[in-house]
Amino acid sequence: MAQKMLYTEEGYKVLVDELNYLKTTRREEIKEAIAVAKGFGDLSENSEYDEARNEQAKTEARIKELEELVANAQIVDESKIDTDIVSLGSSVTVYDVEEDEEIVYSIVGSNEVNPIERKISDQSPIGKALMGQRAGASVTVELPSGDVIHIEIKEVTRAQKA
Repeated sequence: MAQKMLYTEEGYKVLVDELNYLKTTRREEIKEAIAVAKGFGDLSENSEYDEARNEQAKTEARIKELEELVANAQIVDESKIDTDIVSLGSSVTVYDVEEDEEIVYSIVGSNEVNPIERKISDQSPIGKALMGQRAGASVTVELPSGDVIHIEIKEVTRAQKA
């Protein structure tokens, strides 16, 4: 049996929305592209047909992947999150001592990570170090690069909905 993956409600919805789009809209678009390409004649030298078939294969592979992710998703009930403790679904304001800056991280499941939005996994070095901590705690984190950072937790709240 595949391992259960943790998701916030928002992260799970993104998966389901992508799956629905691929199964309905995208499949139809590809089907039409294949039909148009077949109209160009000889399939052995038809790059449009080959491209459409390749796109179909990629889309079907992604659908299969998403179906597996959805089937093995475990949604965290964010209403039951203790906002005093860092956990999946938390938004954490930290102060990076070395960089002298305040950063806000959202702790998410590993399939929801988005560094640009500062969504970090509960399994990442910083995420692991923050999990279970409270506001006021100081945490030392060794990064994969070997660097060590010192962060102080300023505030723990529920992650903001996008």
